[in-house]
Amino acid sequence: MTHPSDEQPLPLAAGEHPPVPGAIKVSSVDMADAHYSTRTKARKAALDILFEADLLNRDPFVSLAQRLDDPEASVREFTREIVLGVRDNTEEIDRRISSLAASQWPIERMPRIDRCLARIAIYELDFTDIDVRPAISEALELADGLSTDDSVTFLNGLLGRAAQTRPGRKGHDQQ
Repeated sequence: MTHPSDEQPLPLAAGEHPPVPGAIKVSSVDMADAHYSTRTKARKAALDILFEADLLNRDPFVSLAQRLDDPEASVREFTREIVLGVRDNTEEIDRRISSLAASQWPIERMPRIDRCLARIAIYELDFTDIDVRPAISEALELADGLSTDDSVTFLNGLLGRAAQTRPGRKGHDQQ
């Protein structure tokens, strides 16, 4: 398997900007051959769909539908659940992210990948019964492999605050 630093930069799409000065675009790691859990692969697939929709400024359902219509693509049920859950709750999720993020770092300024990872994790934390640890650790693992050097620290802080303030949860349920 090649390391991302060994790859040649990919051209940016029209209107796409590097998340930080000096960042380059490389292809993402193909998780199909890696030894990841089914749920991790499903989250990565959801991330790909949400990232594409964010990049193209379109409804995530359109990107999901394209994959569902592709006879060669296999879309896990958990991927569908995440994509549709984020799509159906985007306004509330984005308000939550904005309330947790530093005022100098609004959601629009976040690198696209971090924004999508935060949306997935907040969806899982606030709208499902998932335990805190897997929701956060999966987001951090994906950020570590796919985003900037500062992303893991940023998301860890943001998601840690989200876990402490999960709606409808008592303090002892968040550990």
